[in-house]
Amino acid sequence: MSKQADNPPIEGLNSRRDFLQSAATALGGGLVGLGGAQAAAIASTKAPMQSASVDYSTLKYDDNYWNRDALARVMGDLDFGKQKFGWYRGVVIGVKPGEKNRELVGFEGFSFARLQDAGNGIYEKLLREVGYYTDLETGEVLEEWHNPYLDETVKVVHIANDPFNFRMGPFYPKPPSYGGLNSTEAPDIPLLLPWTEVGNNKVMMQLTTHLHYRNALQPDKWPRESSGVMNRVSEMFTYVFDREDLADTSQTRLLFSGSWNRITPWLPWMLMGQSEGHAYYNCIQGCYDDMDMMSPKVRAYAEKHHPKYFDAPTEWAEPSWSSLEHYANEQTPAPFPK
Repeated sequence: MSKQADNPPIEGLNSRRDFLQSAATALGGGLVGLGGAQAAAIASTKAPMQSASVDYSTLKYDDNYWNRDALARVMGDLDFGKQKFGWYRGVVIGVKPGEKNRELVGFEGFSFARLQDAGNGIYEKLLREVGYYTDLETGEVLEEWHNPYLDETVKVVHIANDPFNFRMGPFYPKPPSYGGLNSTEAPDIPLLLPWTEVGNNKVMMQLTTHLHYRNALQPDKWPRESSGVMNRVSEMFTYVFDREDLADTSQTRLLFSGSWNRITPWLPWMLMGQSEGHAYYNCIQGCYDDMDMMSPKVRAYAEKHHPKYFDAPTEWAEPSWSSLEHYANEQTPAPFPK
């Protein structure tokens, strides 16, 4: 295992926005923290079954350096240089007042990430990711889509974020200064994540973020694409781990299954503008040793159109944009229909 970031001498220590938002986003995708410190939530109705080969005393849920390393094992591989595969698949649902919710398109994507030691107790995650909108019946990756709300065929713009990077450490990040308006020195708040032991051999963890930030697509320039001056997004991630894997510190990365849900304004390529309603992503997600769960059609499309996304970045790079910033820089405003 490669050398981890320096830790202070603590007795018994194992070795597109704020930090937890970035942590949540990266596995769901930079497609998009928790406000304040979260207490560790460890709930179990009975004592978990112990494996004789694993030292469960390594599960230091109330230790912020252990939480940093555990989160790093979720996000990547602490054997620095090795890359880790992540995947998600589900549907995008349209939510419009006065109507039944309807499934609009499928959605499937993947990422590859690697970690590096930035020093001073900080790890950097280097990630590329793609996400493709697919036909609900055939599973084909869409180039065009008939918008039933507009009765109009629109061009589909997929997700391709290169890079989407972030940093993680043993403390929550300090709040921004807001151009000097916030001059109060914030204290160091230890990073403690909401772990929950379930049954005899599973551990669950959730990350949630609710954001309200200036839209990269302003309505005066993007009248058909923009949802308004501000963009409001929520993302909810659930991770399920084997407890034995989490306790085994010789495992430099953690495999998991779980879910990813996102509430977001209408996607800009849907050309819904500021009409009432929003989109809702409902997806399963996970990190695995192989890519067998990926749809063959999606994998073939990625190999043809985005081959470099099968390899994570090797160096920190800027800017690290979300899909909205990429859209604003790569697309042009759509004309109104005649």
